[in-house]
Amino acid sequence: MPELPEVETTRRGIEPHVLGRTVRSVIVREPRLRWRVPDALARELPGARIDAVARRAKYLLLRTARGHVLVHLGMSGSLRIVPATTPPVTHDHVDIVFDDGVAMRLRDPRRFGSVLWLTGDPLRSKLLKDLGPEPLSDAFDGRTLFERASGRSAAIKHVIMDAHVVVGVGNIYASEALHRARIHPLRGADRIARERFDALADSIKDVLRAAITAGGTTLRDFAKSDGEPGYFAQELAVYERAGEPCRICATSIKTVRSGQRSTYWCPRCQR
Repeated sequence: MPELPEVETTRRGIEPHVLGRTVRSVIVREPRLRWRVPDALARELPGARIDAVARRAKYLLLRTARGHVLVHLGMSGSLRIVPATTPPVTHDHVDIVFDDGVAMRLRDPRRFGSVLWLTGDPLRSKLLKDLGPEPLSDAFDGRTLFERASGRSAAIKHVIMDAHVVVGVGNIYASEALHRARIHPLRGADRIARERFDALADSIKDVLRAAITAGGTTLRDFAKSDGEPGYFAQELAVYERAGEPCRICATSIKTVRSGQRSTYWCPRCQR
């Protein structure tokens, strides 16, 4: 599933091709995504210019003077920049075609993604208004994380994956950040000393920045907007490395199912 680094990589990949361009047409081949593609998208977007390409959590926002296109990649979605004349293949569900003959094409085999049309302030929409801070912003640090986790007995991994606490820290990067901070993923959040939250917040920032620099992590479905894979998988310390040696101490990486997800850790490094 695309996580924050994959979405940010996609944003950076599409921005040079769509920013400042005027939409010529919208082609919806399959409207039945996670939420039905609204008819207003094809009615209102043509003729509008893309004034900004932004990201909030795992959502992409294309801003125009008329409204915003809100895109979520779901479990297996990807955005590609292709000539508009490129024949679509199976699972190519939506094209936004620009005045230079280029199309931004959504491919989504599992159809858990979404393409919505929003008017008004998108940050006040029901999908975005209750989200926590961006992990790479100045609004997120150890104190903020400690305050948001305070009093919660849930496993710290589950807490940092809660989008109301901090956005965009999915399963892969939660596992990696906790290893960098040397915190056991199943330790209760209320059993972690205040100063360790500083290390954890810094680790979250570091691992996300490293993943963005590497172009994201390719595990099953993700590819960048140019069709090339991300390469952070080569740097993973614990995720999907059960039984392999820890890159720090050589102890075998452990795994367990927790919260319906696989959790990975080093039993020696993480306490």
